Amino acid sequence: MRSNLMKQGLEKYPHRSLLKAMGLTDREIEQPIIGVANSFNEFIPGHIHLDKITQAAKAGVRMNGGTPLEFGVIGVCDGLAMHHQGMKYSLPSREIIADSIEIMATAHPVDGLVLVANCDKIVPGMLMGALRLNIPAILISGGPMLAGLHQGKAVDLITVFEGVGAVKAGKMSEDELKELAECACPGCGSCAGMFTANSMNCLSEALGMALPGNGTIPAVHAARFRLAKLAGMKIMEMVHKQILPRQIATLAAFKNAMAVDMALGCSTNTVLHVPAIAKEAGIDLSLDLFNEISVKTPHLCSLSPAGPHHLEDLDRAGGVPAVMQTLLAAGLVDGSALTATGATIADNLAQVQVQDAEVIRPLEKAYHAQGGIAILRGNLAPDGGVVKQSAVAPEMLVREGTARVFDGEDEAAQAILGGKIKPGDIVVIRYEGPKGGPGMREMLTPTSAIAGMGLDKEVALLTDGRFSGGTRGAAIGHISPEAAEGGPMALVKEGDRIKIDIPGKTLTLLVEEAELAQRQAAWRPPEPRIKHGYVARYSRLVSSGSKGAVCE
Repeated sequence: MRSNLMKQGLEKYPHRSLLKAMGLTDREIEQPIIGVANSFNEFIPGHIHLDKITQAAKAGVRMNGGTPLEFGVIGVCDGLAMHHQGMKYSLPSREIIADSIEIMATAHPVDGLVLVANCDKIVPGMLMGALRLNIPAILISGGPMLAGLHQGKAVDLITVFEGVGAVKAGKMSEDELKELAECACPGCGSCAGMFTANSMNCLSEALGMALPGNGTIPAVHAARFRLAKLAGMKIMEMVHKQILPRQIATLAAFKNAMAVDMALGCSTNTVLHVPAIAKEAGIDLSLDLFNEISVKTPHLCSLSPAGPHHLEDLDRAGGVPAVMQTLLAAGLVDGSALTATGATIADNLAQVQVQDAEVIRPLEKAYHAQGGIAILRGNLAPDGGVVKQSAVAPEMLVREGTARVFDGEDEAAQAILGGKIKPGDIVVIRYEGPKGGPGMREMLTPTSAIAGMGLDKEVALLTDGRFSGGTRGAAIGHISPEAAEGGPMALVKEGDRIKIDIPGKTLTLLVEEAELAQRQAAWRPPEPRIKHGYVARYSRLVSSGSKGAVCE
């Protein structure tokens, strides 16, 4: 056992003494020791109940003869961090989370890990740490929030964000917005749509690192706590059989996860997180692979923000297993991939059926013939940009417009909410990339303002930063190279013409090459926005968004 490094042999009596100081008996010390990483905190609705989920997981470990020892992990609530300096710290927190898993499980050698997580950066950060260590590990999430109900209609957090734009446009009163805010988020869990948190919870399940049901069982259901106990029991089986993360998270498994990503219409942030997780497994996932899988994988589920359904609907329809069964029958996923159950994908799906063919459509009635995400390239995005094409209005799939250029999110949001953006404009928000931001902020305030004001079928947004998983409309992010590195985004001028062709996978700045060369020669890098502290260090180490924004 790996934990013998701190408990076995004559020279380890002092170590055993320290373990006994915490009340552990000889039997508990001699059993496999399981590290339980708990990201509970009182800032995040998706985490407020993780103390109870963690207790359930620990009970499962004990039921199967293990000794669980819990430790804490940080987490940022993207909703609370949105549209202020705090969002610069959200994506960088992913690296801290991965590092903390490595540190804790190496300083205190454990035989396995149960990762109790939820929400945007915490799930990928924990998976990155587990794959880096390559010791038996399983993830159990806190599960999704239920949708709220307002005037007979299902609503969620994004409805509130878009309500701000609606108030500014005179389409809603502030009293109505206040009423909406009271009921949109009815309780604990990750926000109810197919935003980044739930995208990553579902993809963890598709990857095989979490048990079936992990992505969709609502946070408040007893089944969520039973699943946590089962995860605790399963980690003991994984320890005894030495089933390791890199045996599960193979290239085939990542392709499976990407196919599910396309079928579900997941967040564009998966294009950052999936390659970053794969990198820790020693696998290089190119952006082109996303397009290859998207072209052949139909979009089967229309979940908020793109459509009417929420995670509770997907769960009732059969969840991720039912989506994977549909894809498996069409030869679009690899059934031989190993999972945390100890069985293969095909074995896990043997008895699975779709329970609602409107929530999870058959291939012949897919919402779109291609998957939810597309990678665009062109002279404005030589290394790629990403768009959630399943959330783009048909009239915006091919668009030419006039550049409205802003050197940061705050300036752009003021212009949008101030009524200065008109139909036909293409909003360019630059110097918000991993290095330039720093931290690659999410742009939910400007995108939701555009949608709330009714301009999402007439105005596009481009950025070297990110968009929230709750974003809808022609919002193209992760444009690389970023402006702070002298990428073409830095060369765009107010009034330039830009052409977006999502079906053609191109993004073009309609300016002569000679003119662009002159602009490039005159360009100078801006002063760093933050010169001290963690994100200043992060900005010096982080790679391009096209490479997952990982620290080199």
